Amino acid sequence: MTGLSDAAAKWWVALGTRFMPFADAVTPELPLPRLLRLSLFQVSVGMAIVLVIGTLNRVMIVELGVPAWLVALMVSLPLVFAPFRAVVGFRSDTHRSVLGWRRVPYLWMGTMLQFGGLAMMPFALLVLSGGGQGPVVYGQIGAGLAFLLTGAGLHTVQTVGLALATDLAPPKSQPRVVALLCVTLLVGMVASAVLFGLLLASFSPMRLIQVVQGAGLATVILNLVALWKQEARDPARTATAPDVPTFRRSWQAFVANGGSRRRLVAVGLGTVAFSLQDILLEPYGGQILHLPVAATTSLTAMLAVGGVAGLALAARRLGKGADPFRVAALGALAGLLAFAAVIFAAPLGSLALFAGGTALIGFGGGLFAAGTLTDAVGLAPAGRSGLALGTWGAVQASAAGVAIAAGGGLRDAVSSLAERGALGPVLTDPATGYLAVYHLEIVLLFATLVAIGPLVRTSVAARPRPTPIRLAEAHG
Repeated sequence: MTGLSDAAAKWWVALGTRFMPFADAVTPELPLPRLLRLSLFQVSVGMAIVLVIGTLNRVMIVELGVPAWLVALMVSLPLVFAPFRAVVGFRSDTHRSVLGWRRVPYLWMGTMLQFGGLAMMPFALLVLSGGGQGPVVYGQIGAGLAFLLTGAGLHTVQTVGLALATDLAPPKSQPRVVALLCVTLLVGMVASAVLFGLLLASFSPMRLIQVVQGAGLATVILNLVALWKQEARDPARTATAPDVPTFRRSWQAFVANGGSRRRLVAVGLGTVAFSLQDILLEPYGGQILHLPVAATTSLTAMLAVGGVAGLALAARRLGKGADPFRVAALGALAGLLAFAAVIFAAPLGSLALFAGGTALIGFGGGLFAAGTLTDAVGLAPAGRSGLALGTWGAVQASAAGVAIAAGGGLRDAVSSLAERGALGPVLTDPATGYLAVYHLEIVLLFATLVAIGPLVRTSVAARPRPTPIRLAEAHG
């Protein structure tokens, strides 16, 4: 009976590892409670992203009556800090602390920046809308500063948090840890969107202050719990006169690495390709496919489910030693099918095709993000992952911001031309503007595959090949 119980236990453990792709991210160096606790920094980042880009965007335009151009400017301000992620990552790699820490000081600094921005944001928005005391210009300055602080904080926290995770995880489990952290970000974004929607259903200025400042307090609590006793103190980091290379030298060495520039181009192209539609899917479903508000809102959940599935598949394949750029290329191929499905959903009037295409966009985006991020982790030497991850994050965040702004502008421009008949009598349908963006995304995905191709060949060629056995040696 004991032997049967042992066999059943082993079968159950094997079954769990097989069908739960993130279970094998756990290692003796990084046990499950510690890993899940560390991943909480991604929840705080996801909460800030949803608040800044989604919830406050709508509140400023609808409830506070702020002009749309000013809202777009404020929402884009956090992206100003995105290119500096490479510098932040490098500084966290080389930081010398009296307490013997490298990552913790930057995580705490980013947390305080994020908290400060969220703490002052609701008051600045109320003055900006004309509903507070003082000239509106003070509200504009305060709101701009609040968005800048929040953006600087979330970029710092995410860059250094990912670097700390790669420090703690052994190389073998890093791809699965990276995928798990990406899933945590998605979960944080979806949960925050639902929670903010419920809390602000009955809007009032006091409720806005409570929700936004509550998010600031939650940021501090989540990040404190995440970084508590994660990084060991190293007395060697307190040494005086450290021999630390400059950022310029480190950057030159990084870009001199074979294929680094092509890697960054591939990340940028793929991110733009998957992000152009970010603010268009829901309007497309409502205006073109005549879906109700509840149905279009569920698109966020479909994207998230597809993203989790893509990240799970990426974790499994990367954990078995798959080439990161093969995984990223698989994501780009899934994106081609996804946008084709979304395009054909309009003339066919197929809601199932639209829903499937939406889920596939999330699936392909998850594969692409996990593959390119895992490659960035593998580029860095041990303990120096901050520069590589910061560079990846800078390119990814900047490309996503530019794509979101360009997607809306391109859709409006093409739709305006179509309505005036400038594109011919055939292209006067209201869907023309949306379809132009989706077709452009397909073109960009093909360009991404072109950029990735040599990287896959290079990485395969770099792998050690087995020595062929000659017939004479085989026969002794």
